[in-house]
Amino acid sequence: MSKKVDSKIIIDVIIDGISDSKAEDIKILDLREIENAFCEYFVICSGNSNTHVASIAAALEKKVRNEIQERPWHVEGTENAQWILLDYTNIIVHVFQKQYREYYDLESLWGDAKEITVTI
Repeated sequence: MSKKVDSKIIIDVIIDGISDSKAEDIKILDLREIENAFCEYFVICSGNSNTHVASIAAALEKKVRNEIQERPWHVEGTENAQWILLDYTNIIVHVFQKQYREYYDLESLWGDAKEITVTI
């Protein structure tokens, strides 16, 4: 990551990437006002199967890399694709299978965050 890209630009490209892959229930949690938050934003979305979750994550990673030359600092969960996390340092993307999203319920866990629902 040579130059710092504005978080808003990264989020826009991420949203485009996951939308292109037919991700569902896309939400952005703005964590900037939360004390001790370790990033600025969470982007959360759902897929229908492990194949769908894996394809959403792969498509968004490729789109971000190709359009703004950013790569995730860390990626977790690709082995079983129940919950894939892509860490872009200030923005963390969570791609869940629906039942795992309901179980972990990040939206409630970070209930103090400003929640933005993305409509496509």
